[in-house]
Amino acid sequence: MMFNNYLIYLAFITAKITKFFEAQKPYIRCKKGCAMCCKNAEFPYTKIEFQYLMSGVSLLDKDIKKNILKNIQSVLKERSMFNAETFKYSCPFLIDNVCAVYNYRGIICRSFGLMNIGTDGRVKVPFCCYQGMNCSNVIDEETHMISPEKFKASGFKEIPSAYNVNYYFLTDPDFEKTFGFEFGDIKPLIDWFLDNESLGFNPFEILEGKNENSRVLK
Repeated sequence: MMFNNYLIYLAFITAKITKFFEAQKPYIRCKKGCAMCCKNAEFPYTKIEFQYLMSGVSLLDKDIKKNILKNIQSVLKERSMFNAETFKYSCPFLIDNVCAVYNYRGIICRSFGLMNIGTDGRVKVPFCCYQGMNCSNVIDEETHMISPEKFKASGFKEIPSAYNVNYYFLTDPDFEKTFGFEFGDIKPLIDWFLDNESLGFNPFEILEGKNENSRVLK
């Protein structure tokens, strides 16, 4: 029941985010194969997000699973030699610059690309803006604000909007109460592969095809 409630929440949030992207269409340059947002990040995931992700992984072709497994092993090896505080990496589910589990992706993946209101109340611009992508046609790279000159030159009638879609708002406990489920702990995506005890299943067994009937959804 709790997992079904999470799916109801996910459908609700995804519908909202989709409308936001549609409203900002003149400023959105996301396209299949770009994958900037899938590289050099931490990818925060709650426990239930990871469970849902792995339920999608269990349905993948064995060759794709093998590629994902190699990616995960590579990231874990990099992390073992990393000494700084924040470890950033490419998402192991990115295959040929395309998400292998797109329909099962996490909340951070669904909301990235929009200007959002941070936990400090300030407007945040997606980093891809500074690489010629979303909102780059109106944002001043030095001030990180909308440039009146760029906006006028764009010919658009409405300035881009910022939405309250930061990850920590979208995983707020109020959503748990409203929809009747629990997010669980939040960890970097890669860390969940090392937490069998908390998950109640071994994600590597799913990737290796050893546990197709896992308790991932329970």
